[in-house]
Amino acid sequence: MRRYQIDRIGILGGTFDPAHKGHLAISKIARKKINLKKIYWIVTRKNPFKNKPYFSLKIRLYKAKKIARNFKFIDVLFLENKIRSNRSIDVLKYIIKKDKPKNLYFIIGSDILFEFHKWKSWKKLVKLAKLIVFSREGYDKKVKESIVLKYLKKNNITFIKNRNIKISSTMLRKMM
Repeated sequence: MRRYQIDRIGILGGTFDPAHKGHLAISKIARKKINLKKIYWIVTRKNPFKNKPYFSLKIRLYKAKKIARNFKFIDVLFLENKIRSNRSIDVLKYIIKKDKPKNLYFIIGSDILFEFHKWKSWKKLVKLAKLIVFSREGYDKKVKESIVLKYLKKNNITFIKNRNIKISSTMLRKMM
């Protein structure tokens, strides 16, 4: 357990298959715009909505830690064995219990927001954390019709207009 309270924590979760400069860019922008003190990159063994990851968990954790090593505000974590779940709601509950943040932010791309209503306990998740949504090419217009946005009615959600990040894990894997 931490001995001090971190008042503004961001959570960026995913398979990080592999981690890349786009993850760093999003983290830096979120830190600056939302005034985050800490961002946890929560690496999951497998995304329940996607196929098996290309890289092993060990390699993905190594690569994420390597790319984030010079950024003290980023901690790379794998929590599934500790909390016995890969669900984001359980990660948030764990972080709240462990760190007791005054403000918790869940960082996603606009591509995720469109499918977010399919996540386990998504309504509880948006009560525990404010959603921070980054632009993703081809998705920003679609999210205006998302179930989550209609539910939240623009409360507890912040859209960050960022330049198009021209890198993705999918793109990197295709180049291999």
